[in-house]
Amino acid sequence: MLELELSPERQQIKDAVQALCDRFDDAYWREKDATHTYPVEFQKAMAQAGWLGIMMPPAYGGAGLGITDAAMLMQIVGNSAGALAACTTIHINIFAPHAIVVHGTEEQRRTILPPLIRGEDLTAFGVTEPDAGLDTANITTRAVRKDKGYVITGRKMWMSTAQRANKVMLLARTTPIEECKKRTDGMSLFYTDLDRRYIEVREIRKMGRAAVDSNAVFIDGLPVPEDHRIGEEGKGFHILLDAINPERILVAAEAVGIGRRALMKATNYAKERVVFGRPIGQNQGIAHPLAKNWMELEAADMLTWRAAQLYDAGRPCGPEANAAKYMAAEAALKTCEQAVRTLGGMGYAAEYDVERYFREIMVPNIAPVSREMILNFIGERVLGLPRSY
Repeated sequence: MLELELSPERQQIKDAVQALCDRFDDAYWREKDATHTYPVEFQKAMAQAGWLGIMMPPAYGGAGLGITDAAMLMQIVGNSAGALAACTTIHINIFAPHAIVVHGTEEQRRTILPPLIRGEDLTAFGVTEPDAGLDTANITTRAVRKDKGYVITGRKMWMSTAQRANKVMLLARTTPIEECKKRTDGMSLFYTDLDRRYIEVREIRKMGRAAVDSNAVFIDGLPVPEDHRIGEEGKGFHILLDAINPERILVAAEAVGIGRRALMKATNYAKERVVFGRPIGQNQGIAHPLAKNWMELEAADMLTWRAAQLYDAGRPCGPEANAAKYMAAEAALKTCEQAVRTLGGMGYAAEYDVERYFREIMVPNIAPVSREMILNFIGERVLGLPRSY
């Protein structure tokens, strides 16, 4: 099975999420983007409808569904007027708590998960650092033992929603890298308060997705109780690995959704725009690139559901999840660019929205892992080629 089968239950989810997203039209998201204003109304609506807990255990207020259902939800959100901005408003609440579900204590699950599901807590995710980038083992943020907890000092980059977040999930070194047998050892994962007495948050001006902030974060002596550590000390990197494949799958689904929205906008314009006495969509120079965009998005979509089904079945899915993210991001980028080209001068105008989709779709091509690192992974792990880095 390489496509999503819509059971009656999934059809109900799809219809409900679509109806909610339809309440927030292009004008709403255009204004949020132009004014750099966080979409509070959308985030609250998604939380009140219970969608933030779609993958969380029912015992803590979640729906207990799988990554396939979560990816379906995120694809609908990506296909809405909000595009990537809407997705990243809720993205971290969908996948990040997975580490707490699997590796947290019962007390941590009972304390942390319900307010996340209800949308009362907003979490920022702190892994990337300015001098480490994708080389996560090389992070320098330190968590030093003190009294009955830790004191954390360091820097993080590209922390989304940190302007508003009250919680933070941090990866920090508890053992210096030179004292570890493996570079990926000695890091610990923490879920704690984003205490602004010890944390400075500076927003980064960026190309797109202006409605949701990205930040450089400076941590200076943040005290963290020991019971805010998730899982065993020194195993934080390995704990995060459990969330890698689900996030890849969600990003792929979101990208396909965004690409399909751009394709819809371009196709409708090509049908209606008349030049030299005929709709421009009658010209193969317009029609053929859009047809190719459709095919590439469909192929990426099928790979996304294949990865999701493998994950939900408890089977290995690393190659499929990474490949889905790669293919979906590439297909969506090409489609968003073609949408701008199809609309011509109007494609450059904010009121037609495709320029916003084009600016935002750059993010899935860069994060949470680059195209090149995915190619490295496939070359080494699937094809058995020598490691290149």
